[in-house]
Amino acid sequence: MSFDAFAEFRMTGHNVLITGGAQNIGAGIARTLSGAGANVMIADLNGDKAAETAAAIAKETGNDCRGMACDVTDKAAIDAVVAATAKAFGGISTLVNNVGWGGRQDDPKAIPEEEFLNSYKLNTISAYRMSMACLPWLEKAKNGSITNSGSFSSAVPAYDILPYATAKAALNQMMVSLAHMLNKKVRVNSVLIGTVITEGYGSAGITPEMQERMTHPDNLIGHPGRPQDIANAMLWLCSPAAGWVSGQTINVHGGGSVVRLFGQ
Repeated sequence: MSFDAFAEFRMTGHNVLITGGAQNIGAGIARTLSGAGANVMIADLNGDKAAETAAAIAKETGNDCRGMACDVTDKAAIDAVVAATAKAFGGISTLVNNVGWGGRQDDPKAIPEEEFLNSYKLNTISAYRMSMACLPWLEKAKNGSITNSGSFSSAVPAYDILPYATAKAALNQMMVSLAHMLNKKVRVNSVLIGTVITEGYGSAGITPEMQERMTHPDNLIGHPGRPQDIANAMLWLCSPAAGWVSGQTINVHGGGSVVRLFGQ
């Protein structure tokens, strides 16, 4: 019998709930986990798009992939999608807190307080609530895991997206704290995502000119990421292949910006 180096990367028998998975990076993660053999529930504010994306993934991978509406800032909606996922698949082994959004600030010196509060509710509190709602199922699962879509902006100065960056920084702290709280029961990790050009950038206030500059970033690889780059990292962290990995933030951002001691 030949050695199968990919065996522990397969997700057969895993039941996944992913938030914000109807499009962009989230859809790429859902597609990859489904392609690896998992049952996948896509929970998204846009229920119609979630169902459409799920149907396309199921047709492509041949595995059970479903979609439903969920406002992750609404606890009742969280409870409903968790119950529906567990009922559909017989449990939940894998949670991907992918949902998140943050707009660019035209005047970082005058950011309304409400923008900080709303960003914290969406990017941080929702991940906590979803994690706690799934916890009874995750604790019973083999290879139970929570993986968060973080942001590289949480680890560097980012005053032009301050509400988003600070909320994602809080998510980093929450992730490592939950990893220690859930030790031996559920693995918890985060992927700090760099520049990945998606349709969502337009709604975040990033102009076409800015996007053009971002397609030629000064990182160690020399180009922006693809949703698939993030999905590949997520597959590793969610799969049994990362069974000895918890409490970690994994940077997936092209290696970060080039540092030149003496300038250009």
